[in-house]
Amino acid sequence: MTTKVKIKIAGDLDIAQQAKMLPIGEIAESLGVRPEELELYGKYKAKVHLDVLERIKDRPLGKYIDVTAITPTPLGEGKTVTTIGVSQALAKIGKKVITCIRQPSLGPVFGIKGGAAGGGYSQVVPMEDFNLHLTGDIHAVSLANNLLAAYIDSQLLHGNKLDIDPFSITWRRVVDISDRALRQITVGQGGKENGYPRETGFDIAVASEVMAILALAKDLKDMRKRLGAIVIGTNREGKAVTAEDLQCAGSMAVLMKDAVMPTLMQTLEHTPVFVHAGPFANIAHGNSSIIADKMALHLGEYVVTESGFGADCGCEKFMNIKCRYSGLKPDAVIMVCTIRALKMHGHAFSVRPGKPLDPAVVSAPHDEALIKGCENLEQHIAAVKQHGVSVVVAINRFATDTDHEIELVRRQALKVGAAAAIPSEVHAQGGEGGKALAEAVVAAAEAGNDFHFLYPLEASIKEKIETIATKVYGADGVDYLPATEKKIALYTELGYNRLPICMAKTHLSLSHDPKLKGKPRGFRVPVQDIRVSAGAGFLCPLLGDMRTMPGLPSVPAGNNIDLTDDGRVKGLF
Repeated sequence: MTTKVKIKIAGDLDIAQQAKMLPIGEIAESLGVRPEELELYGKYKAKVHLDVLERIKDRPLGKYIDVTAITPTPLGEGKTVTTIGVSQALAKIGKKVITCIRQPSLGPVFGIKGGAAGGGYSQVVPMEDFNLHLTGDIHAVSLANNLLAAYIDSQLLHGNKLDIDPFSITWRRVVDISDRALRQITVGQGGKENGYPRETGFDIAVASEVMAILALAKDLKDMRKRLGAIVIGTNREGKAVTAEDLQCAGSMAVLMKDAVMPTLMQTLEHTPVFVHAGPFANIAHGNSSIIADKMALHLGEYVVTESGFGADCGCEKFMNIKCRYSGLKPDAVIMVCTIRALKMHGHAFSVRPGKPLDPAVVSAPHDEALIKGCENLEQHIAAVKQHGVSVVVAINRFATDTDHEIELVRRQALKVGAAAAIPSEVHAQGGEGGKALAEAVVAAAEAGNDFHFLYPLEASIKEKIETIATKVYGADGVDYLPATEKKIALYTELGYNRLPICMAKTHLSLSHDPKLKGKPRGFRVPVQDIRVSAGAGFLCPLLGDMRTMPGLPSVPAGNNIDLTDDGRVKGLF
């Protein structure tokens, strides 16, 4: 079993800081975006005005590629690296390509996972800007979300003319930092002047419905309408109370008016990147914006976008929520896997959040575990193919992987229905290391497909939940708490039963239980709660012990982040 020798490369931040970037105006010009359609944020990033959409609306659409993954380890499997790398590779084989990805949350940046700019020689630059504040969209989302929260408590204090039932309020405040101490709080303490005392809590900002609305709106007018439709709870008669009822939606839209424009950046190889929206795929729909994707599809020949976490999370929601509202159809899906993750799913070893893996353990031969772990890959491929879309497996190659292991996974992937399975070395080689993968993606996209949704909107709420649980996760069935049953009845009565479903579940297992690796069998999914996101346009069941505010680990990534004496960022990854 031979191991392919790789040259040791510099750290991600060092590579990014040494990059020779082009002025963002040159990147825009290569796309056909005019100078007057840009709003510059320094030399290397700019927002793109939505006027572009009207000007190019009659152009044909490019090929639409979604990048997803198997169930990842807490370390991540290189999905964004692959997204950036295959985009650079498509450019190398002569395609006009645009990448569309989400803005990362500061929670993971300072927590366990780190940033989301890619890695090695497949990155978005400037990497520091991308991973930190960028152009302020997440701040705008947080402000709009928390303004509505303040309006709710002000309404309760000043006579409650809308007759809001305080116990029905589901709208929570947000902050873009992982802070478990804020999961459950009491507001209004300290006397009447400080408001109406009640229990509430914080979510992480990217889980806000405002963020989901930003990602799913088709234009500024649609975003304003969706903000008004947000349901914060009910009145004492059981009728929905909205942001429009509170007369807050207009102010929220004003705060969001610049955030609705995508941010234009570039890769290390100067291919264009639209960065827009940032919802998590385990607690939200986990995809970048419809606006950015449509703009890119009219400007380029190939658009590569990314869905969060595995195909059971972001990709399922890409198909059944995002594509429903956009009217767009994917031409192919890239599914990222790694030898180490497949070995973990085959129980060769375990992976603990925040704990590095022992290279000797990872590189030890475990053919039996590797084959067993491929059952996880099989379930994810089947989940995508149920939508009628071809899957190209990208084996993100590490230095510890052997040729024998790569070939074993390749054969297993083809056996269970992948259109192709290609080792990818875009981390070490950039676009050059992904040319074979790019060729396979082009072949799959040009072959055509029969894209369709997993369920009709006319199905009942329970039917839709159970379809996802059984067909995507492989569950035997679904169980509902009595309180959840009441909410399902309420949302049906209020007319929200025709919305698609956005499952909130762990990303660390196909099931609701993060401890169940591989392809779990004989399990039932417990639905602990269900929330309505009427503005975004979906219902959100919470499966198992699912939290919408992460916490920092014992050793956060932020421990290593600092400034050098000359003001350069160090320690980001």
